[in-house]
Parts: sequence; C-alpha cells; structure tokens
Amino acid sequence: MFTKLAETWTAFRHDEGLEVAIFTGSGRGFCAGEDMKESLQNGAPGGRRPEQEDPFMTGALEKPVIAAVNGFAMGGGFMLVERTDLRLAVRGAVFEVSEAKRWLLGGYNHGHLANLPFPIAMEMALGFRFTAERFFEVGFLNRVVDPDDLMPEAMRMAEHLLILPPASRVNTVHMMRRMRPEPDAAMKKLAAALHDHGAKSDLMESRAAFAEKRKPAFKGWDDPQDRYRLPDLGTVT
Repeated sequence: MFTKLAETWTAFRHDEGLEVAIFTGSGRGFCAGEDMKESLQNGAPGGRRPEQEDPFMTGALEKPVIAAVNGFAMGGGFMLVERTDLRLAVRGAVFEVSEAKRWLLGGYNHGHLANLPFPIAMEMALGFRFTAERFFEVGFLNRVVDPDDLMPEAMRMAEHLLILPPASRVNTVHMMRRMRPEPDAAMKKLAAALHDHGAKSDLMESRAAFAEKRKPAFKGWDDPQDRYRLPDLGTVT
C-alpha cells in the first residue's frame, strides 16, 4: 500500500491534466493505521516505507489535497488526514492519534501542527478519540456531512479550487503550508530522547495485547527511578 500510494501521488504530481486530489477510503474506514499483526511478525513496530519517494508524505507535492474521510482515521490514518489541505468527514467518523498507546512518547506534535488550544492538543496527544463533530467544533475539519454527501461536497470544494488562477492556487497553498506551526530543533531533540526513555519491551507488548485482544502488561521503565529522571531541554544535546 505504501508503494502504491507513492506511485499514485508521484503520477498525480506530474500529470498536467490533474490539479486537485480528493483522498478517501473505501468500506467503513478511511485508514486504520498500523497493521499490528504485521508488526508482530516483523518483530518491530511500524510499517516499511517504500524505496520510491512519496511526494505527499515528503511535502514535495505542490497541488492541493482534499481529505474526504468516510470512517475511521486512526494512528497513521490520522496522519494522512493531517497532511491534507482541506478536510471533510461523514458524521460519526472517528479519529485517533494513537502514539501514546503504542510508543514511549505520545503524539505531542499533532495538536501543535493543527494550531489547537493546549488542552485539546493534550487530549489528542494522550490518545483520546474524537468524533468528526468534535473535530469540526475545534477547527480541525472544514465540513461534516451525511455519508451520501461526502463525495459531492468534496467535488464542490475541488471545483472551487479549479476556478482560481493556477499560479494563485499553487502559490497560496505553498504559503499556507509554510505558515503551519512546527516544533523547533530543540523540541525535536527532546522528543527523540523521550522516544527512548522507557522500557522498549512495551512497544511490542502494546501490539501483542491489541492483536490478542487482552489487557497489556506494561513494564514502564527498566529502572523504576527513570520515572523521575526525565530528559529535558537543558539536558538533551
């Protein structure tokens, strides 16, 4: 799937007859995120990225992308929505930033990227689920629609973009993307340190418990005193 997406986004980027993409899913979900059973088989968390560059994921794609979220957008699926420029979802769609449940550091940057208030960003980072209605209220979504209206409304949004002068559309999208907040270098170093601060066995235990439909048995820290020795900006180099 990663390879197919990279190929599709690359083809879209270079096709002079295509100017706006609508990104949606099929069935009852937009994207459920990481395949936990595959991670257990591989003995490592996360999926394998393709050798080919994916311009949607790297930020090289110059054309606007509309997310039409038809159902669950969880973990990596949420992050696909997060990278789009305009977003609409069906009523009752469910969103979750899942890192806190699977890694040693929750999704600290997602609410920051979305420019959301601190308590909402904290709620996202700690793995709470959001409905489409709630995400519309806090400004993460542009529209919430009935299922039958999802693609027609997405097409109407795309048609609006197509009435703009091409350079105006491309330049404005580029400028707006550059204005999005991003953690600075010091915060990224702290995040990298916190990703390693804890018992690494919990990474796979969270996935095993999910796959086996049981309560996880987390260790927390290899040394219990590490709870009180958190890396911080002044100690990370």
